[in-house]
Amino acid sequence: MLKLLKNCSVYAPKYAGKKDILIMGERIHAVADDLSAWQAAPEIEVYDINGAAVCPGIVDTHVHITGGGGEQGPVSRTPEIRLSELTLNGVTTVVSPLGTDGISRSLENLLFKCRALEHYGLTCRIVTGNYRYPSPTLTGDVARDIALIGEMIGVKIAISDHRGSNVTWRELARLGTEVRVSSMLSGKKGYVIIHVGSGKDRLKPLFDAVENSELPPDTFLPTHCCRTAALISDAVKFNKMGGTADFTADTVESENGTAAAVYSALQQGADPARITMSSDACGSQPKFDANGNCIGITYTTPETLLCELRRLKEIYNVPFETALAFFTENPARVAGFAGKKGVIRAGADADIMVLGGDYRVDRLFARGKLFVDGGAAVVKDYFEN
Repeated sequence: MLKLLKNCSVYAPKYAGKKDILIMGERIHAVADDLSAWQAAPEIEVYDINGAAVCPGIVDTHVHITGGGGEQGPVSRTPEIRLSELTLNGVTTVVSPLGTDGISRSLENLLFKCRALEHYGLTCRIVTGNYRYPSPTLTGDVARDIALIGEMIGVKIAISDHRGSNVTWRELARLGTEVRVSSMLSGKKGYVIIHVGSGKDRLKPLFDAVENSELPPDTFLPTHCCRTAALISDAVKFNKMGGTADFTADTVESENGTAAAVYSALQQGADPARITMSSDACGSQPKFDANGNCIGITYTTPETLLCELRRLKEIYNVPFETALAFFTENPARVAGFAGKKGVIRAGADADIMVLGGDYRVDRLFARGKLFVDGGAAVVKDYFEN
């Protein structure tokens, strides 16, 4: 099926000017000043974008698609993500780990939920493991999981967190090597997602693993790097070493959000090409007292992503195309989708987000399929109303 998007203000994510975009099947066939001649093609669908901002679909590298939580017992397990929760907030590509709970939440369930999202037309990948070490796996081995399961692109572990396994730098380096070799064998990018807690060591285990091994920094992706000023400074140090640091989007109600942390990182000289932002959607947000007791809990949604994009632009004057890359081109590269996701260019997947003036999604295409039209979800999962 052919689709023609006319009169687009294209951010690819760099601003490309007013363009038309031609979609053939799941891919972008052409981006040019005037593709009006294609309107004569049989059965073509034409959309007049009327000069609105047209951006790549969001690549969210940290979504708990099967839910997370559990820090206050079985009743505190968070729900699974719904398809429209992703699409109404511009997300077309998802990477999902398990969270704290690797007992009642299984990798088998994670894999099947991933395949369900793929069935509807989104792009989804998963990582093995969770907070624990040795890592829970599907095949009994991290390397075999990544090499043998197509959807599996890495592993997750936790550091500097009282819920983790207190891994040493040697164990972290060993895990990185398992990922690197298995990814090479299976033709994947492959990386270690590192949940970083509020512990005093911050990124020290990661620094030690990189400095005392042959592993390149981009083997690892530390996330939740916005917790404290000291952790932000660690994230900047890692960024300058050649690694990418991921910042978790804050609540919608927050005044300045995680945008403040990202702006601080930029002011400290961080390379914007190695900054990403993710939602941690459906992950729990527990609050602990000084003794480590859980005293409250809520969970996040993908709605926070576009809120952070707005904050970066309107509060901190970060150029729109620079901020947009944190949600699109940069995470696409981290997840192994460079040139295919997170960009608008000929040959890339037709993951296209049309933004309204209020940073709301007016239209969304994922792999050429229309998911949101006029701000409403036109594709829902089987059990949505």
